[in-house]
Amino acid sequence: MEEQRIAKTHKLVVNNRKTAMVTGVLDVLSFDLNEILLETEQGMLMVKGTDLHVNRLTVEKGEVDLSGTIDSIAYSNISQTGKSSENFLSKLFK
Repeated sequence: MEEQRIAKTHKLVVNNRKTAMVTGVLDVLSFDLNEILLETEQGMLMVKGTDLHVNRLTVEKGEVDLSGTIDSIAYSNISQTGKSSENFLSKLFK
């Protein structure tokens, strides 16, 4: 039998381009001062900006709070399956 994947709740709230709250986060793949890459229930989420920080990460609830100056937010349906996907994602978001 084929397993059906039920989409869980994912929410992204941005306040004045300075803070963001994200739910439905499966994993924080990478982050630095200019870029944060999250795996969410709805796909990969790339947040770009300046002076970005992950203020709170609750793995059990899948919640992340971010701060800094948010310049762009982009989603991708590509799933993280290994090194080759990571290289592709790096190229995609450059």
